Amino acid sequence: MATFIMLGKYTSESLKGISPERTDQAVDLIKKCGGEVKSIYALLGKYDLIVIVDYPGVEQAMKASIVLNKLTGIAFTTSQAISVEEFDKMITEI
Repeated sequence: MATFIMLGKYTSESLKGISPERTDQAVDLIKKCGGEVKSIYALLGKYDLIVIVDYPGVEQAMKASIVLNKLTGIAFTTSQAISVEEFDKMITEI
Protein backbone atom coordinates (compact mmCIF):
# COMPACT_ATOMS: atom_id res chain seq x y z
CA MET A 1 0.00 0.00 0.00
CA ALA A 2 1.13 3.52 -0.82
CA THR A 3 0.24 6.66 1.12
CA PHE A 4 -1.63 9.44 -0.64
CA ILE A 5 -2.52 12.93 0.54
CA MET A 6 -5.86 14.22 -0.70
CA LEU A 7 -6.28 17.98 -0.33
CA GLY A 8 -9.88 19.13 -0.66
CA LYS A 9 -11.35 22.51 -1.49
CA TYR A 10 -15.00 23.27 -0.71
CA THR A 11 -17.33 24.94 -3.16
CA SER A 12 -20.43 26.82 -2.07
CA GLU A 13 -22.46 23.82 -3.22
CA SER A 14 -20.36 21.26 -1.32
CA LEU A 15 -20.72 23.26 1.91
CA LYS A 16 -24.48 22.61 1.89
CA GLY A 17 -24.02 18.87 2.32
CA ILE A 18 -21.56 18.80 5.22
CA SER A 19 -22.62 16.20 7.78
CA PRO A 20 -21.24 13.26 9.73
CA GLU A 21 -23.29 11.01 7.43
CA ARG A 22 -21.59 12.36 4.30
CA THR A 23 -18.21 11.87 5.95
CA ASP A 24 -19.15 8.24 6.63
CA GLN A 25 -20.25 7.84 3.01
CA ALA A 26 -16.93 9.28 1.83
CA VAL A 27 -14.95 6.86 4.02
CA ASP A 28 -17.04 3.96 2.68
CA LEU A 29 -16.34 5.05 -0.92
CA ILE A 30 -12.62 5.21 -0.22
CA LYS A 31 -12.81 1.65 1.15
CA LYS A 32 -14.71 0.50 -1.96
CA CYS A 33 -11.87 1.95 -4.05
CA GLY A 34 -9.38 -0.16 -2.11
CA GLY A 35 -8.24 2.56 0.27
CA GLU A 36 -7.76 2.73 4.01
CA VAL A 37 -8.29 6.11 5.65
CA LYS A 38 -5.52 6.96 8.10
CA SER A 39 -6.86 10.38 9.13
CA ILE A 40 -8.99 13.32 8.04
CA TYR A 41 -8.48 16.91 9.16
CA ALA A 42 -10.25 20.21 8.50
CA LEU A 43 -7.84 23.02 7.60
CA LEU A 44 -7.61 26.78 7.45
CA GLY A 45 -5.97 28.32 4.41
CA LYS A 46 -5.71 27.33 0.76
CA TYR A 47 -7.31 23.91 1.32
CA ASP A 48 -10.24 23.00 3.54
CA LEU A 49 -9.59 19.28 4.09
CA ILE A 50 -6.72 16.83 4.17
CA VAL A 51 -7.40 13.12 3.89
CA ILE A 52 -4.48 10.76 4.44
CA VAL A 53 -5.17 7.42 2.77
CA ASP A 54 -3.32 4.24 1.90
CA TYR A 55 -4.19 2.86 -1.57
CA PRO A 56 -2.80 -0.13 -3.46
CA GLY A 57 -1.78 2.22 -6.29
CA VAL A 58 -2.35 5.34 -8.35
CA GLU A 59 -5.37 3.92 -10.19
CA GLN A 60 -7.34 3.46 -6.96
CA ALA A 61 -6.36 6.93 -5.74
CA MET A 62 -7.54 8.52 -8.99
CA LYS A 63 -10.81 6.61 -8.92
CA ALA A 64 -11.46 7.65 -5.31
CA SER A 65 -10.74 11.30 -6.12
CA ILE A 66 -13.34 11.22 -8.89
CA VAL A 67 -16.06 9.38 -6.97
CA LEU A 68 -15.55 11.59 -3.92
CA ASN A 69 -15.98 14.68 -6.10
CA LYS A 70 -19.20 13.22 -7.50
CA LEU A 71 -20.51 12.47 -3.98
CA THR A 72 -19.46 15.65 -2.22
CA GLY A 73 -18.74 18.31 -4.82
CA ILE A 74 -15.35 18.81 -3.15
CA ALA A 75 -12.43 19.17 -5.57
CA PHE A 76 -9.44 17.07 -4.51
CA THR A 77 -5.77 17.41 -5.36
CA THR A 78 -4.21 14.01 -4.74
CA SER A 79 -0.49 13.29 -4.36
CA GLN A 80 1.49 10.23 -3.41
CA ALA A 81 3.65 10.64 -0.31
CA ILE A 82 6.47 8.77 1.38
CA SER A 83 7.70 9.11 4.93
CA VAL A 84 10.71 11.30 5.61
CA GLU A 85 12.56 8.19 6.79
CA GLU A 86 11.94 6.49 3.43
CA PHE A 87 12.94 9.68 1.61
CA ASP A 88 16.17 10.02 3.60
CA LYS A 89 17.06 6.40 2.90
CA MET A 90 16.32 6.81 -0.82
CA ILE A 91 18.47 9.94 -1.06
CA THR A 92 21.44 8.41 0.74
CA GLU A 93 21.44 5.47 -1.70
CA ILE A 94 22.17 7.75 -4.66
